[in-house]
Amino acid sequence: MFFDPETWVAVAFVILMIVFGYLGVFKSAMTALDHRAARIKAELDDAARLKQEAAKVLADYKARSATAEREAADIIANAKAEAERIAADAKAKMEDFVARRTKTAESKIALAEAQALADVRAAAAEAAVQAASTILSQSVRGQVADDLLAKGINEVRQKLN
Repeated sequence: MFFDPETWVAVAFVILMIVFGYLGVFKSAMTALDHRAARIKAELDDAARLKQEAAKVLADYKARSATAEREAADIIANAKAEAERIAADAKAKMEDFVARRTKTAESKIALAEAQALADVRAAAAEAAVQAASTILSQSVRGQVADDLLAKGINEVRQKLN
């Protein structure tokens, strides 16, 4: 048994462990492992906290994105409604403008017709006066003719004008 290499390896191992125990290598190794475990646990906690924060940020981003999309849809709907309202207002204003222009044109036409009618009446009165004057001057003579002529002319002018 003392000549077996395994026995000497086992004896050397036991002696090495006793020396390590005496020098405190186990304590320092355990302390180093505890520190490393604590550092790894802190890193895992930080990673979990960062993951939760990232999830919150992602949820906030999704909520903001949905809100922005709703606002954009509302803006588009409002813009379409405003455009339709403006088009309807423009159409109503155009119709009102056309109606006013038509009314103005009709009143100008009526005024021109009245003026033309007055001109025709005046021309007819003048022609009637001229005709009466000519007829009376040829058929009636003297002072009576002049009085009748003046009286007739005045009556015709008053009635036609």
